Amino acid sequence: MEKDISSSRLRELIRNKEWTIPTTGVSPGTVQANLVMLPREEAFNFLLFCVRNPKPCPVLDVLEPGEVEPAIAQRADLRTDLPKYRIFRDGQLEAEAEDVLDVFHEDMVSFLLGCSFSFENALLAAGLPVRNIEEDKNVSMYITNRLCRPAGPFSAPLVVSMRPMTPEEAVRAVQVTTRFQLTHGAPVHLGSPEKIGIKDLDKPDFGDPVAIHPDEIPIFWACGVTSMLAATSAPLPLVITHSPGHMFVSDLKDEDMTVF
Repeated sequence: MEKDISSSRLRELIRNKEWTIPTTGVSPGTVQANLVMLPREEAFNFLLFCVRNPKPCPVLDVLEPGEVEPAIAQRADLRTDLPKYRIFRDGQLEAEAEDVLDVFHEDMVSFLLGCSFSFENALLAAGLPVRNIEEDKNVSMYITNRLCRPAGPFSAPLVVSMRPMTPEEAVRAVQVTTRFQLTHGAPVHLGSPEKIGIKDLDKPDFGDPVAIHPDEIPIFWACGVTSMLAATSAPLPLVITHSPGHMFVSDLKDEDMTVF
């Protein structure tokens, strides 16, 4: 499918069930976001978790209870404008769905959190490889042995996304992504996956495995899927999240998220 389309057109396609695949590489230059929806009574504790763990959970927008149109995307609807959702009850995955119109209710608070898909265009512009885009795959994501700071009932290990590069390219990737603090910023780990608890790069916990060439090392960035693990670490009656790799695409431009 054509990926060089506007964010508003993409959301229209998603809403009409004409785009149901991951959003990696789509609408280049726009900011993509992780989604978490949960009951208002735990919204403060979840926000506190995000504030305490800004690297994996950078907050882009928080909506009032029951609201579905975020400030960062005009005329969008968070109940319909992601390609795939996950629905959790009592902390357990109940189903995946292409919309949550029949599940979302007015007592739920929606969080949009930064996503590393947002800086992939900058990596490409710098002449760096983004293997998941090259292979038309979802990015590889792994649960690590690093623990986030808990808040209220929420806790989670850090989840990372991985993109392989040569050591020389990795140095440039650090320089490029450091500016994108609201979309995870610089890598959290380079090489040696076993040191962060990853046993097999060919078996990601989320997403797809990608080829790693003999002269390359794995580069790991903090990943917003951490927020999904945190939101479902407590047995809440209902939590809705994006399905990994199936993000909300906003109207923000990635360069607007940079820090100099």
